[in-house]
Amino acid sequence: MRSIRTDLAQEAHQFYGEIQGVDSREMTCEGYEAHMVQVRTPQAAQALGKPVGTYVTVELDGLLRREEAGFSRAVEAVAGLLATMLPETGLALVVGLGNRAMTPDLVGPRAVDFTLVTRHLVEALPQFSHLRAVAALAAGVLGTTGVESGMLVQAVVDKLHPSCVIAVDALASRSVERLCRTVQLADTGIVPGSGVGNHRYALSRDTLGVPVVSLGVPTVVDGATLIQDLLGENAPEETPGRELFVTPREVDSRVADLARVLGYAISRALNPSLSVEELNMLIE
Repeated sequence: MRSIRTDLAQEAHQFYGEIQGVDSREMTCEGYEAHMVQVRTPQAAQALGKPVGTYVTVELDGLLRREEAGFSRAVEAVAGLLATMLPETGLALVVGLGNRAMTPDLVGPRAVDFTLVTRHLVEALPQFSHLRAVAALAAGVLGTTGVESGMLVQAVVDKLHPSCVIAVDALASRSVERLCRTVQLADTGIVPGSGVGNHRYALSRDTLGVPVVSLGVPTVVDGATLIQDLLGENAPEETPGRELFVTPREVDSRVADLARVLGYAISRALNPSLSVEELNMLIE
């Protein structure tokens, strides 16, 4: 069977079919369709190519269509799912992974820009003591900092001792239909750069010592996977285009919209007492 490149557990599950030890179900969140995949055993993880854990994919089509209240519903949908994966108390460290100089890789750093950071306020001012402490880091990439992003995150974790890490990154999909319209949440951590075959220091409970929840948006599909997806069984065995990546023409506006959704959703999940309207006044 031909291999595909995808970071989405839902796509891998659809491609490989039913696997013992993998459960899936459909659900609806704030009117948006969502698909949950649970990988329960090491054998299933090896067969699917995804670590043991829970993966939820949300289809934010209403946001793409600019529907009325689409942004608020998208924030509530992602925030509600994210909250179930996080510890209820303690400092949360939000990490935006990616290169600010490359638009398809910008979703992580931009999401940090839209995250309400409160650690300094909670520690210094009693009137903010009702808020949960949140710190944020845009770790950059090895090519611009000379340091692995995972190493920077590890250093901050060792210093701040957060109760959890929330990592945001761009992903790769097997289908152009999912680009910049899907969000995947996972409680398994993340490997920066894996979507484009540039594997780096993993961010996970094993490496950081705390729970790591990832939020990812597929912004690229590699050329070979796209050809296989379009041609199906007619695709050649040696498919060209493995080093080429395709991204939507309006990727800049889509990344900006989704990064804003993720930043607000993270803030809403960590501080549910604040409404989307209140976050709008505090963040922008």
